[in-house]
Amino acid sequence: MVWKSIEAGKILEEKGISVEVINMHTIKPLDVQAVIASITKTKCAVTVEEHNIIGGLGDAIAQVAAKNFPIPIEYIGTNDTFGESGKPTELLTKYGLDTPNIIAAVEKVLGRKN
Repeated sequence: MVWKSIEAGKILEEKGISVEVINMHTIKPLDVQAVIASITKTKCAVTVEEHNIIGGLGDAIAQVAAKNFPIPIEYIGTNDTFGESGKPTELLTKYGLDTPNIIAAVEKVLGRKN
């Protein structure tokens, strides 16, 4: 999902929207300092993960934000559903894990910022 996020970032840059992409390769241990540094700078977050959002990276980021610097957050991931077999690009699109959905989440979260 990092590559899809980078693709989305390039498209958003063309629209005049600056983004920061962080590769959080683990939830435990979570790089809390990197999260705090990013959310205090951007004042919002979009988490992107290739699995269920329940109990995932988004929830971990939300916990850090709630304790340190509350911000609007949007989640990209599957919504309490089981995966299935198919072509990877088609599945990413089906579950909303593609570049256009990441861009839409960024634009949505920016609209929620104070």
